Amino acid sequence: MAVFPWHSRNRNYKAEFASCRLEAIPLEFGDYHPLKPITVTESKTKKVSRKGSTSSTSSSSSSSVVDPLSSVLDGTDPLSMFAATADPATLAAATDSSRKKRDREDNSIVGSDFEPWANKRGEILARYTTTEKLSINLFMGSEKGRAGASASAMSEKVRTRLEELDDFEEGSQKELLNLTQQDYVNRIEELNQSLKDAWASDQKVKALKIVIQCSKLLSDTSVIQFYPSKFVLITDILDTFGKLVYERIFSMCVDNRSVLPDHFSPENANDTAKETCLNWFFKIASIRELIPRFYVEASILKCNKFLSKMGISECLPRLTCMIRGIGDPLVSVYARAYLCRVGMEVAPHLKESLNKNFFDFLLTFKQIHGDTVQNQLVVQGVELPSYLPLYSPAMDWIFQCISYHAPETLLTEMMERCKKLGNNALLLNSVMSAFRAEFIATRSMDFIGMIKECDESGFPKHLLFRSLGLNLALADPPESDRLQILNEAWKVITKLKNPQDYINCAEVWVEYTCRHFTKREVNTVLADVIKHMTPDRAFEDSYPQLQLIIKKVIAHFHDFSVLFSVEKFLPFLDMFQKESVRVEVCKCIMEAFIKHQQEPTKDPVILNALLHVCKTMHDSVNALTLEDEKRMLSYLINGFIKMVSFGRDFEQQLSFYVESRSMFCNLEPVLVQLIHSVNRLAMETRKVMKGNHSRKTAAFVRACVAYCFITIPSLAGIFTRLNLYLHSGQVALANQCLSQADAFFKAAISLIPEVPKMINIDGKMRPSESFLLEFLCNFFSTLLIVPDHPEHGVLFLVRELLNVIQDYTWEDNSDDKIRIYTCVLHLLAAMSQETYLYHIDKVDSNDSLYGGDSKFLAENNKLCETVMAQILEHLKTLAKDEALKRQSSLGLSFFNSILAHGDLRNNKLNQLSVNLWHLAQRHGCADTRTMVKTLEYIKKRSKQPDMNHLTELALRLPLQTRT
Repeated sequence: MAVFPWHSRNRNYKAEFASCRLEAIPLEFGDYHPLKPITVTESKTKKVSRKGSTSSTSSSSSSSVVDPLSSVLDGTDPLSMFAATADPATLAAATDSSRKKRDREDNSIVGSDFEPWANKRGEILARYTTTEKLSINLFMGSEKGRAGASASAMSEKVRTRLEELDDFEEGSQKELLNLTQQDYVNRIEELNQSLKDAWASDQKVKALKIVIQCSKLLSDTSVIQFYPSKFVLITDILDTFGKLVYERIFSMCVDNRSVLPDHFSPENANDTAKETCLNWFFKIASIRELIPRFYVEASILKCNKFLSKMGISECLPRLTCMIRGIGDPLVSVYARAYLCRVGMEVAPHLKESLNKNFFDFLLTFKQIHGDTVQNQLVVQGVELPSYLPLYSPAMDWIFQCISYHAPETLLTEMMERCKKLGNNALLLNSVMSAFRAEFIATRSMDFIGMIKECDESGFPKHLLFRSLGLNLALADPPESDRLQILNEAWKVITKLKNPQDYINCAEVWVEYTCRHFTKREVNTVLADVIKHMTPDRAFEDSYPQLQLIIKKVIAHFHDFSVLFSVEKFLPFLDMFQKESVRVEVCKCIMEAFIKHQQEPTKDPVILNALLHVCKTMHDSVNALTLEDEKRMLSYLINGFIKMVSFGRDFEQQLSFYVESRSMFCNLEPVLVQLIHSVNRLAMETRKVMKGNHSRKTAAFVRACVAYCFITIPSLAGIFTRLNLYLHSGQVALANQCLSQADAFFKAAISLIPEVPKMINIDGKMRPSESFLLEFLCNFFSTLLIVPDHPEHGVLFLVRELLNVIQDYTWEDNSDDKIRIYTCVLHLLAAMSQETYLYHIDKVDSNDSLYGGDSKFLAENNKLCETVMAQILEHLKTLAKDEALKRQSSLGLSFFNSILAHGDLRNNKLNQLSVNLWHLAQRHGCADTRTMVKTLEYIKKRSKQPDMNHLTELALRLPLQTRT
C-alpha cells in the first residue's frame, strides 16, 4: 500500500455540541404527567356457541385506569380474591379455630428468646475437664436370646426381648480402665454411633442395651470434676435414642391414605403405633436400676403424645418424684436438669413440674454440706470451692427454665426462699445467672445485701459480684443506687489477691462503669487494673480479658478527645506486650475511630495517640504477613489519614503527610493514599488562595509536587506508578507548574518499557496490554493540552511516546499497538485544530502558542503520515497471516477514524477511505448490520452544511451481499 498524506478536517466543536443536543418538544402536562396512572385498554372476549354452527367471538373493550402497585393495597391479590369467594360464616369459624390453635401452639413452643441447651454444651465441655484416669463399665449380654426373635406371635416376641434385657443385666461385665479424657470421649462417641448402626440394622434391643449401659455411667462420680462433661456426652446419646424411637412410631402413623400432622392428637395415631409405643414403655419399666430407668424413660417422654393427651402431664410429676430416690445431690440435680430440658422441649407450658423440681432441690440443698458429701470430697481430694461450681450448669438450667416468661411474683417468691437457706451462695449465683437482667437490676441493692451475708468459704463472693455485674451490663439499676453499687462491688474486687480472679471480675464491671459514669471513674478503674496486673507481669496470662476491657471502653467513648484524655488509657495499652495481641487491640481502636469520628480533626492529643497506634500496626508487617492482613491494616491507617485536617494551615497538613510517609513506608496502599491526599491539598491550596500570596502559594504547590515525585518511585505496582505519574502531572499542570508536569510525563514515558507481559491481579496472572492501552488513552487526552517546551522542539512528548510504543515488544497476535496508533491519530487531529476542545485555566496550550502556524501543522501532518504508514503496514501483514477477521475489524475501525477526523475533500484520503471500506468487506468478515448503519450515518452527515462531499463518498461505498 502506498503512503497517503494526512489532512485533518477543521472542527467547530460548539456547533457539533449543539447538533448533538436533544430536541426540546413542548409538552401539555394536562395530557401527560410521569406520575399520572397508566391507562390500559382491556379487551373481553366472549365465546358464543350455536347449534349447527361454528363458535364465534364477540369482544368489547373498555378503558380503565390501572395502577400495577395498587392491587396490593385494594385487596385484589390472589389470596384476597380467593377469600372473597368463600362463605363468610365458614371464614369466621376457620379464623376463630385458627386463632385458638395458634394460641395453643404459642404456649407449647419455646421462643427464640430462650437460650437452647446446645449453646451451653460447648462451654461445659471446655470448662469441666480432668487429667485423672477414667473408666467405663460395659455390661455385655450373651447372644442366646436372639434365636427367639423370629417367633411369629407378638406375645412371644415381647417375651423374647424381655429375656434379652434380663440376659443383658445378668451378662458378663467388661470394664475399661485408665482412660484419658479424650479416650473416654472417643469411646462415648463410638457408643453413640453403635446405637445408630444397631437401629439402622433393626437391632432395637441392642440399641436399648447401649442406652441403658450409658445411662448407668451417670451414677458414677468417681472423678467428680468431670461429671458435668460426662452428663453432656451421655445425654447426647439419650437424645439420639429418643429421636429414633419417636420417628419410628411417627412413621407407623403414615400410610398411603393420610399423613399425620405435626400437631396431632392421640386419636390420629393408629393401633400399631400405640402398641409399639406401649411396648417401649413396658421395656423401659422392666429396667431394675433407678437411674437408667429414669433417664431412658425421660428420653422418650415425647412419645406419650401417641397414647394420651394427658400422658406427658401425668408422667412429669411421676418422674420428678423418682428423682427423690437418688441419694447423691450432684447426680440428682443433673437428673432434674435433664427432666427440665426434656420438659421444656415437649411441654414448656407445664410449669408446675418445673417448679416442683426447684422446690424439691431446695429441700435437699443442705445435703451438699452434709457428712456424706464431705467424706466423698476428702476421698477424692477435692476442696469445697472446687466442688460447688460443678452444680452451676444444672442449677443455671433449672433456674432458666423456671424463670422463662415467669411472673414477677414467682421470681420474688423463689428469691425469698433462697434467702432463707444458709450458705446459699451457689443458689444466689444461679438465680443471678438465670433470671431476667431487669429483675436483677431493679433489686441490685437487695442482692448486694444477700452477697454480703454469704459464707466466703464455699463459694467466693467475687464470683457473685461477677454474676451481678453481668446482669447490670444488660439492664440499668435505679439511678440513685448506681454509685453505691459500684463502690460496694469494687471494695470486694480490689481486695482480690489472685490476678486471674481479679481480672475476671473487673472486666465485667468495667462496662457498668463506662455506661453510667464519667471518664474520672473509668480512669480510676483502669488505674486499679494496671496496679493489680503489672506485678510479676500477670497481664501476660490475661490478654483476652484485657482486650475485652479495651473494647468496652472504646464502645462507650465515641469522642476520642475524651478517650485519650483519660490519663491511664495509654498506660493500659502498654500492658499488651505480645505483638499479635497488641496489633489486634490497635485494630479495634482504629475501627472504632473510623466508625464514630464524624468530623475531621487536628486535635494534637488524638493525632499523637493514633499515630502511635497506626505505627504499631504498620511495624507488625513483615515478609510473612498475608496480603489480606496488609489490606486491612492499610484500610485502617488510610481511614485515619482521611480524617486529619488542619483547615487552611496547609503547611501543617503537608508536614503531617511527610511524617506519615516516613512512618508507613512499608504499606503501599497508604503511600498511594498519601500521594492522592497531597495532590488534593495542592489543588485546594490554589483554589483557596485565588492569587493571594502567589509566590508563597507557588512554592507550597511545588513542595507538594516534589513530595509526589519523590514518593512514587518507592511503589512496587507498575500501573500504580504510571497512573500516579499521570495524575500528579495533571495536578502540576493545573497549578501552572509546567516544568514539573513535564518531569512527571517524562517519568511515565520512561517507565512504559518496564511494563511486563503479565501482571498479578487479585492473585491471578493477567495480560497487561489492555491495562497499558487504557493508560495510554488517558495519557493522550492529557497531552492535548500540554504546551511544548521551548527547548525541546515541536510535540516532543508525543514523539518520545511514539518511540517507546514502537520499541515495546507486543504480543504476536495482538492488535493493541495499532489501536494505540489510531488513538495517536485522533490526538494529532485534535492538535491541528485552531482552537482545542478543552483547556486548563491560565495554561497556554499549543493552539495558543503556535496560533495555527504552518510549520507546526506540517510537523503534525508528518507524524500523522508516519502513524498511518504503521497502521497500513500492519493491515497488510494481517493479509499474509490469514487473520482476515482481524484485518476486517481494524480496517473498519481505521475507516471510522478517517471519517471522524480526516478531511475527506482530499482526494487521496478519500480514496484511502474507499479502499478501507472494500477491505473490511473483502472476505465476508464484516458485520452487515454495522456496515449498513455506518453508511446510513454517512448519508445523514452529508446533508449537513459543508458536508456535500460525503454524498459522493456514499455512492462509492457499496454494500457487499452474501449469497
